[in-house]
Amino acid sequence: MSARLAAIDCGTNSTRLLVADEHGATVDRRMRITRLGQGVDATGELAAEAIERTVAVLREYRVAMDEHGVGPVRMTATSAARDAANRDLFFAAAEHAVGVRPELLGGHEEGRLSFRGATAELDPSGGPYLVVDIGGGSTEFAVGAAGAEPDGVVSLDIGCVRLTEKFFHHDPPTAVELSQALSVVRDYLDDVARDVPGSVDARQLVGLAGTVTTVAAIEQGLAEYDRDRIHHFTLTHHAVEDVFRTLATESRADRIHNPGLEPARADVIVAGTAILAGIMRYFERPTCLVSEADILDGLVLSLRDGGGTG
Repeated sequence: MSARLAAIDCGTNSTRLLVADEHGATVDRRMRITRLGQGVDATGELAAEAIERTVAVLREYRVAMDEHGVGPVRMTATSAARDAANRDLFFAAAEHAVGVRPELLGGHEEGRLSFRGATAELDPSGGPYLVVDIGGGSTEFAVGAAGAEPDGVVSLDIGCVRLTEKFFHHDPPTAVELSQALSVVRDYLDDVARDVPGSVDARQLVGLAGTVTTVAAIEQGLAEYDRDRIHHFTLTHHAVEDVFRTLATESRADRIHNPGLEPARADVIVAGTAILAGIMRYFERPTCLVSEADILDGLVLSLRDGGGTG
């Protein structure tokens, strides 16, 4: 039997694993909120407790990969590691836990891999697609046809953890805090429209990562996670604004009772939803296609095609 493939994404907010067979079909997919990027925007360093949380999950993932008979592995680190002066400390501990050293991805490569994963099973005739990956520390935009290299990619230093730590100091956020966050998002989106011209005219917006999938789960009132009901669910702009208003006016203690919202994400979901709402407002998008296929799928595809490390 051919060895299975695995990809690990050490993000600012979550650490995720995808195990796939030699054809790229999913065998196991896991997500744990580890908040690796805790305080990085303010201190410029990864916190010791954040490294410890993340490495503990990586050890669990190594056990799972061994149980699945995984061979080649690609492990990547993104925004939080890009910003941290002490990332090598985390990289050494992560390599010890997993057996491969994390690759530090630049924003452009992160966006390119996310685009590849998200569009792999989309109909090329439905494009061009504007793929948006809302992370904890950064948000990537990529536009192009499904199954091809994107025509343009840009990475912005806005994410649900970064925005929360910078602007939201009350529970729930004040009107002034919300306005400031939305204004910053809007200013950053001017860069997208300028640097990725196709973003304005793309036919379909595709949203990736935990904020988007959580909003989809809340909109559907999913008491338990159901990938089949989230993947390729169509979020309307009206629904996003409705969820945003609800979450932004609730305290965390009340917010966690929304079906579909994982308690560990409750403190950063308002900022993430502000980014999503801001994107749909700016680009005047009536809908957002939710995708559970993302950078992990792009990494596995790269392994299948002979790239990455073993």
